[in-house]
Amino acid sequence: MQILAAEPIFDKSQLFKITADFEQISGLLYAAAQQLKLDLNAQQYWQLLKYLDTLLMWSKTYNLTAITQPVEALVKHVIDCLAIIPLLQDLPQEDLLDIGTGAGLPAVIVAICEPHRMCTPLDSNQKKIRFIRQVVSEIGLTNVKPTASRIQAYQNKHTLITSRAFASLEDFIDLAEEKLADTGCLVAMKGKAPTNNEMEQLSKDWLIEVKPLTVPYLGDSRHLVTLKKR
Repeated sequence: MQILAAEPIFDKSQLFKITADFEQISGLLYAAAQQLKLDLNAQQYWQLLKYLDTLLMWSKTYNLTAITQPVEALVKHVIDCLAIIPLLQDLPQEDLLDIGTGAGLPAVIVAICEPHRMCTPLDSNQKKIRFIRQVVSEIGLTNVKPTASRIQAYQNKHTLITSRAFASLEDFIDLAEEKLADTGCLVAMKGKAPTNNEMEQLSKDWLIEVKPLTVPYLGDSRHLVTLKKR
């Protein structure tokens, strides 16, 4: 399935790493968005494709991802992050801080799909933030503020704080709680659901909601954990 070919915003010659797989990748992306009931326009599809292409190109030098196969990177990075978008629509809409963002996942994907939301990808790795600055400039995103900093030194507060990087919810909370606005919530992308022991330890101070995610074309377990201060 080919998409966007008739759109003037689309120019396949601007892609360097996914050109050979373009038909398959564009088809999978479009089908995944339909399955997730995401209403994306031609520009947003192009931005997602260009992000993926640039990620793979920069990874040869900057080691942004260990995944080098374009279709696998599409599913495990881009579509994996797209799967949380429908659930974010029920959470605070003002802004988003993404701790340990790496290559901008999920912050850049969220920014593409939700242009009304200001997204701050935060990482202490200067090379990764340099990549994010470059890619958001290339794809024309104005709602992204790439920030090179350790979370401990970061001063602002946000209504929504995400993470795809932390092994434990406790570690995530320890670092993120001080940066959370009073009406905000924490959102953790996880593989397996938290254990009962984890839930019991945290439930005294936090309202916890765990939702399974269905990620198109990915057989692995995925969950979204939302935490709101009691």
